[in-house]
Amino acid sequence: MKELMSNPLFSIGLSIFIFEIFTWINKKTRLAVLNPLLLSIGFIILLLKLCSISFDLYNQGAQFISMFLAPATASLGLSIYRQFPLLKKNWIPVLAGCLAGAFTSMASVHFLCSLFHFDDTLRVSMLPKSVTTPIAMEISSQLSGIPSITVAAVVITGILGSILCPYFIKFLKIDDPAVAGVSIGSCSHAVGTSKAVELGEIEGAMSGIAIGISGIITVLLSLIFF
Repeated sequence: MKELMSNPLFSIGLSIFIFEIFTWINKKTRLAVLNPLLLSIGFIILLLKLCSISFDLYNQGAQFISMFLAPATASLGLSIYRQFPLLKKNWIPVLAGCLAGAFTSMASVHFLCSLFHFDDTLRVSMLPKSVTTPIAMEISSQLSGIPSITVAAVVITGILGSILCPYFIKFLKIDDPAVAGVSIGSCSHAVGTSKAVELGEIEGAMSGIAIGISGIITVLLSLIFF
């Protein structure tokens, strides 16, 4: 098994194959809790543990998958372009929503870390949990945080947002797709946006816009308050 895993193509193929299986299960069951990304991560971790394979060996090939993050995010530009008139008409509510989302995310981290007496390093590492990974890692580094903890916090936040956002939208009776999209993008970045795209083009476009705006706001807030 280790000899196979040493081949970068095997790690890439295994990751895609496992993700496709759980995507198929998710589509068949239509259960948001059966998130393909969450299940794939858990299954691969279990597989590496059972086969005594180091993460470094697996990551020799799997690391190349992250190269598709930028093109996947950029592909949202088409939906944003199509919905630009809607954005132009509602730019003040969109900006206000992103500001509220970014501030609430950072304030909740600060409050909970203070409540449980976490040290400053852990606090600043989790502070940018609701923005996309590249921005979050840079913020964490600038504040002397631990980027690996930041990445874990970002991934967990995104997955939880992807799973819970549809339920919150129904529970709160949000019937405006633009409002739903901004809410998802400002709290659960690209992973949540993938779910927003499934909900509709307007939701996906607004969520994609919220990723960028919330990232900029989070950077500014971190500079001002931390």
